[in-house]
Amino acid sequence: MSERVELAGDLLARPLAAVREACSEVAASARHVTIDAAALARYASEIPLGEFGTSPTSFPTRHADVESLAAYTLCLDAINFGSGWFPKLAKAPGLSGYRTIELRLRERFERAGPFSARELRGIDARAVAELLGQTPMTSPIDELMELFARGLRDLGELVSTRTGGSFAGFVEEAGGSAAALVRNLLAMPLYRDVAQHDGITVPFLKRAQLTASDLAHALPESLGRFRDLAQLTIFADNLVPHVLRLDGVLRFDSSLVARIEAEELIPSGSAEEVEIRACAVDAVEQLTGLLRERMPRVTARDLDDRLWRRGGKPEYKARPRHRTRCPHY
Repeated sequence: MSERVELAGDLLARPLAAVREACSEVAASARHVTIDAAALARYASEIPLGEFGTSPTSFPTRHADVESLAAYTLCLDAINFGSGWFPKLAKAPGLSGYRTIELRLRERFERAGPFSARELRGIDARAVAELLGQTPMTSPIDELMELFARGLRDLGELVSTRTGGSFAGFVEEAGGSAAALVRNLLAMPLYRDVAQHDGITVPFLKRAQLTASDLAHALPESLGRFRDLAQLTIFADNLVPHVLRLDGVLRFDSSLVARIEAEELIPSGSAEEVEIRACAVDAVEQLTGLLRERMPRVTARDLDDRLWRRGGKPEYKARPRHRTRCPHY
């Protein structure tokens, strides 16, 4: 649960390519997770046409001007992590941990309009807990609320400093480039989703990439028209690898499966955790390449949306997925 490593110049210069290349390198030498090439080829052939293009994120319908939608999306993705704590989270009836957080934040924006950057700069864990329905705070959720508050304060500070408090201005500053937006978000320490594996620097940049994708869904006709969306990888979390494992594309060694099914926390930055995420990224890159024979314009982002939705089905929710406590997913 850390700002894992310093950001290298090459990562900042070409962040999306760096994710793809490092994950491929990890997948080639992984010890705990492997990609089943034959199963992957079958899987690609079975994915039907025409299942892509909609967002899994829900956006406010009131106070839905460009500034407010930019603020909502940036705030949501500033706290779009915590899956390692979610089994302990107080959830809204029938909703997952993420959907609970999304709902509470959306309700606030629809009721009272967006937070200002100044408000975010002063927010604390108790205010976040009240916002998200997590009072009274108990362990270990108090730890997550502190991280959420830090993430929102960092966002408020960055937007205040860079664009005078304008969330839309912060998005506009990226100049229509998802890669540039990712670089700008990495100014916030909790966005520095970069690990080490056998001497390889492995960036995932899950939330930074997801922010670009969500903005493209929220603001498709204006600030979300990023010209390089097709270069995004999947948003490496614990759900997409879970789906790929249960569908036979990823194979975990038996000891790792036993730990996951016993609901043991997998440490952030451990070889197992890095390999789970990296192999999922590389598997979807391979799937995307195969699918382009039938769907020339399909992207890893499209597949991430599909696989994430698939993970909400009862048969996937019934089986434990890996849980890691970190500010990355």
